[in-house]
Amino acid sequence: MPAGDSDAQMPPGLPDPFVLIAGAPRGLASPGAAEAAIRRMGLQPQRIDPASGDAPRFRLAFGSTTAIAGRADAATLAAADPADSANSSLACALPADWRDGDCCWIVRPGDGSAVEAPAAWMRDYFKLVALLVDLFDASHIHWSPARLWSDAPQFRAAIAEMLTSGMPPVLHLVAFRRRGAGSDERVATRGLALFGGQELEAGIPAGWTMADMVKRLARLALDVMLHGPVASAQNARGLEGGEVIRLIPLPGDGGAPATVRVDFGRHG
Repeated sequence: MPAGDSDAQMPPGLPDPFVLIAGAPRGLASPGAAEAAIRRMGLQPQRIDPASGDAPRFRLAFGSTTAIAGRADAATLAAADPADSANSSLACALPADWRDGDCCWIVRPGDGSAVEAPAAWMRDYFKLVALLVDLFDASHIHWSPARLWSDAPQFRAAIAEMLTSGMPPVLHLVAFRRRGAGSDERVATRGLALFGGQELEAGIPAGWTMADMVKRLARLALDVMLHGPVASAQNARGLEGGEVIRLIPLPGDGGAPATVRVDFGRHG
């Protein structure tokens, strides 16, 4: 379940997203070996020489989509540390040596269009990422907008399902985080704003588990990803008979994304 013990707010605005691939085999640790392997996959790598002594990056092409890929730097690895409670995980645990041996690569959409029109690049971008998961024999991936770690083979399978059904892999792209405590305990999404400009937040009804909340909020998040943001206050049917969901869009505060307040109730 993509939930953490406590929430950390995303910084204001929506920085360019990226995937961090962890678990590359040692045989591809050198830039030359990686470049040759990427070229054999047909991703047309073009080396981008760094201004300093850092490892080179590569511009990759897949269909109409480009991406910038290269070895992750120390700051990126520190920010993605799975031991940090600000990060979430989807039923996975990374080994203690996950960042050793130059085995982590970062892959960003290459043309800056991701934040502006995610639906236009998502299919080819994630297909490209899935190819690199195979190439690097990756064990895990980290999706930066949600600060969410996933099992890499499961992520790859979810992308394959998306290409067949058209349904985005919401549990791999959106984290569900606890906020508050006691009577004010809530669950909020993180990463949904990239796809719809809004995050969801809901109080936890008495007797409900985190699984109950994620099942319902994931359904609402998927609707936002497919059909766009919630434009006005409205009611929706819940998952069970007699269950009603009240959706109330609220503006963002201090540059943070807008929020949709979700209230769960019952008819009568």
